[in-house]
Amino acid sequence: MSTVTVVSSVRDRVGESPVWSVAEQALYWVDINGQQIRCWSPATDTVHSWTVPERVGCIGLTATAGTLVAAMETGIFAVTLLNAPEVRVECLASVTHPAPGMRFNDGRCDAQGRFWASSMVMDMGLASSVGRLYCLDATGLHAVRLDGLQSTPLDGLITPNGLAFSPDGGTAYLSDSHPSVQKIWAFDVDASGNLQHPRLFVDMQALPGRPDGAAVDAEGCYWICGNDAGRVHRFNPQGQLVESLEVPVAKPSMCTFGGANLDVLYVTSIVPGTVDAAAPGLNGAVFALQPGACGVAAPVFTQFPANKP
Repeated sequence: MSTVTVVSSVRDRVGESPVWSVAEQALYWVDINGQQIRCWSPATDTVHSWTVPERVGCIGLTATAGTLVAAMETGIFAVTLLNAPEVRVECLASVTHPAPGMRFNDGRCDAQGRFWASSMVMDMGLASSVGRLYCLDATGLHAVRLDGLQSTPLDGLITPNGLAFSPDGGTAYLSDSHPSVQKIWAFDVDASGNLQHPRLFVDMQALPGRPDGAAVDAEGCYWICGNDAGRVHRFNPQGQLVESLEVPVAKPSMCTFGGANLDVLYVTSIVPGTVDAAAPGLNGAVFALQPGACGVAAPVFTQFPANKP
């Protein structure tokens, strides 16, 4: 077992999307099913929670303190955090999903200030392959395509996850964590944010856990949570497994680097569906690990669309 510290006494049903604010020296994350955005400050060791009107899959920072970008069920929103638990919500872009019962899931900002988010059918048991990857920039919300190819990983996503970018922004990573897939792909990213040259990065069928949320460190290594296996795996840029850290829950969900020196790995987690949310244990907690690596500061969303709904 790695040295693990529990940083939040709050237990999330589906803890996800941790992001560290360098400016505030604080950690933000969400509880998807609880419709909560949370923030923990290590300086005061306090957690504040805000209630949003829909399930929130992922969040990103903006340049305005107290305002986040959030991908929820019906679109992507600017969420201003007021006196907890109150928020002010402004729709930046609405979405028309290709099937009922969908929401946004994993996502993050890139270094150019765009916000990327993937979608999924909430009932994973349906194995519905209609999930998409979207990008929000100043021109609006766009479904990401890989033109000129007959079949790509972006066609037929079931549970898209693991979105991350290399430190130089030239490589994007994306996984599908559904039990029938369990693969991670890499793509080249051009100057306009187009994804090209898809390739299999890691097939996790032979490794412990399903590939969930991820982060990239300053050396370009890719860290991904092994959901159902209680592990966080580190792969080098060539897709080789470098190390695997254990956490005291079965379902770690996503990780991010933070702390004063960006040398702490924060990990959110999920309460298994067969376990009561109020049951004893650490399921749903947020953990801090000392991974022996440093991350890079999380980019902020700046490309607010000129035309809003």
